[in-house]
Amino acid sequence: MTPTVGHEGGGPGTGAVGPSAAAEPPRIIAYPDGPLLVRGEFEIVGPDGRPVPRSRRTVALCRCGVSSIKPYCDGTHRLVGFRTDPPEPADDAGPGTP
Repeated sequence: MTPTVGHEGGGPGTGAVGPSAAAEPPRIIAYPDGPLLVRGEFEIVGPDGRPVPRSRRTVALCRCGVSSIKPYCDGTHRLVGFRTDPPEPADDAGPGTP
């Protein structure tokens, strides 16, 4: 993956993001009950294979599915009560369980 990184030819929507003294490998941080924060050198592409515009080196990607600016997070996960923890197993295993 090779986005345009650096000072030349940059700007919002072009894929150019911030200075690049050294190529930083991508790092993804999963925030509890929130988005995936992606840092470093990476490119996001849509279903058609074309780059999705971004203007920041670090982006928050939606995990709740409710953001109005997908694939980016707009904070809606807080309003809808999105949780990343799996539900606790029920104490009762149900009928037919020894």
